Amino acid sequence: MNTINMKYLIYIIPLVLSLSTVQAQIIKQGDAPVFNHQDSLRGSITPARAWWDLLHYKLDITVTPNDSSIRGTNTITYEVLEAAEIMQIDLQPPMSITKATQKGKELSFTRDGNAYFITLDKNQKKGKTEEITLTYGGQPRVAKNPPWDGGLTWSEDENGTPFIATSCQGEGASMWWPCKDHMYDEPDNGMDIIVTVPENLFEVSNGRLIKIDENKADKTRTFHWQVKNPINNYGVNVNIGNYVHFGEVFNGEKGKLDCDYYVLEHHLEEAKEQFKDATRMLEAFEYWFGPYPFYEDSYKLVEVPYLGMEHQSSVTYGNDFHNGYRGRDLSLSGWGMKFDFIIIHESGHEWYANNITYKDIADMWIHESFTAYSENLFLNYYYGEKASEEYVLGTRSSILNDRPMIGYYDVNYSGSGDMYYKGANMLHTLRQIVNDDLKWRNTLRGMNETFYHQTVTTKQIEDFLSKKLGRNLQPFFDQYLRTVDIPILEYRLIGSKLMYRWSNTVSDFDMPVKVYINGKENWIEPVTSWSSLEEVPEGATVKIDKNFYIATLDIMGK
Repeated sequence: MNTINMKYLIYIIPLVLSLSTVQAQIIKQGDAPVFNHQDSLRGSITPARAWWDLLHYKLDITVTPNDSSIRGTNTITYEVLEAAEIMQIDLQPPMSITKATQKGKELSFTRDGNAYFITLDKNQKKGKTEEITLTYGGQPRVAKNPPWDGGLTWSEDENGTPFIATSCQGEGASMWWPCKDHMYDEPDNGMDIIVTVPENLFEVSNGRLIKIDENKADKTRTFHWQVKNPINNYGVNVNIGNYVHFGEVFNGEKGKLDCDYYVLEHHLEEAKEQFKDATRMLEAFEYWFGPYPFYEDSYKLVEVPYLGMEHQSSVTYGNDFHNGYRGRDLSLSGWGMKFDFIIIHESGHEWYANNITYKDIADMWIHESFTAYSENLFLNYYYGEKASEEYVLGTRSSILNDRPMIGYYDVNYSGSGDMYYKGANMLHTLRQIVNDDLKWRNTLRGMNETFYHQTVTTKQIEDFLSKKLGRNLQPFFDQYLRTVDIPILEYRLIGSKLMYRWSNTVSDFDMPVKVYINGKENWIEPVTSWSSLEEVPEGATVKIDKNFYIATLDIMGK
């Protein structure tokens, strides 16, 4: 999930970095889960997906609070990559597709669980642009604990007015609308989102509001939103309530960025104060990551009846207008109370999740590690390096090391929740290795420029960082992403030599480390066999820099 999963915070396993003993508690990976046919249909690029490239969605729906239903159409524009006639479209029960049409002709289809296989009227010709319109409806799954258990939230505000929102990361956008529900393919030309609701309600979606139609005959209103940029499926959202609007203009790196805020009417004054963190966030993240990726679609914060999510250009917010995470500091350092966690974290996903998007959910660490790491970069920008370090080191208490951060491919299965703060500490460690903040900043900015509006794999990110930083980082990523083992730096003083090596690592692990000998900074380059630093004063005090996410073992006298 995009916000911190509380099951990873209830049972806290502290990682204590000790110079005398190894205190890291490691939980070894369990047996692989069992996957089924539906997991493969959802998680893989099936033949019925591979032959067509998604260009545009036009989602036109009516949301009816009285019976908790959604009905409407989705018109899909696509380019034919290879001639074929069977198209896979995903929509999960209890929702159902009732009709599929192309060029005025009704098409036949079959259903296999969550997947529909539509037989097109004729073989599609390579290079052609085509459209298909899907008519669908039903009562979508109700979210039991959003955003972690997704679906539709049908609630009321304090005044009894309907307050409705979607949240579907993990479970998938096909919970409530028919789509190509795999992350590898985004609509190149964006999306139109047209939503009809009762006339007393206001609806907010992604992109810019083009127009509002007043439908006097049936006492409804239709909101037309337009997204210019590619957008991932789970980033599409619908939010309905008694909204009022206020806004401002941020003078950013690409010019003037419209910032629009939608909150319940009785929360307006609280929001005007709390949402000041939005432009603070934009200033800090444009510094570290480069320009906000969706100037054409604006930036929005939208109040919702759950904690929040990173919906592209429509970041949702439910943190009760308090700093921290529901009023608490997840780092236990004090610095977490200097900002509103949901505004900073969920907006950080505009760069890592919405701009740079994983192709397969197994690589979800790309979203969550960089975004969790953005929290301490925000602090770095406003409060300095010490604040940044104390915060990210404080989050180590949430790391479980229960299973690797990379999940299973082609079955819609993500890795460990450690992708948040183990991932953040991995990146903080990498920053120490670089030991050049200008180079590090340029690397982060270069990443967002190189992969602008793209879907990526872990290998692409690993290769980019290795090339940009001039170091083979494969063993580093193998260690932190693919194992649950924390590197142990073993060392001992023998006369005037400091002996050291790595243990508990992959075979070719060779990460450099900063150490202080009698308070003087030194860099050592341990490998998995013993090496030495010469001319060390006998009886010297050795201290390992705590900014490296490792365990240490002083084996003096052994």
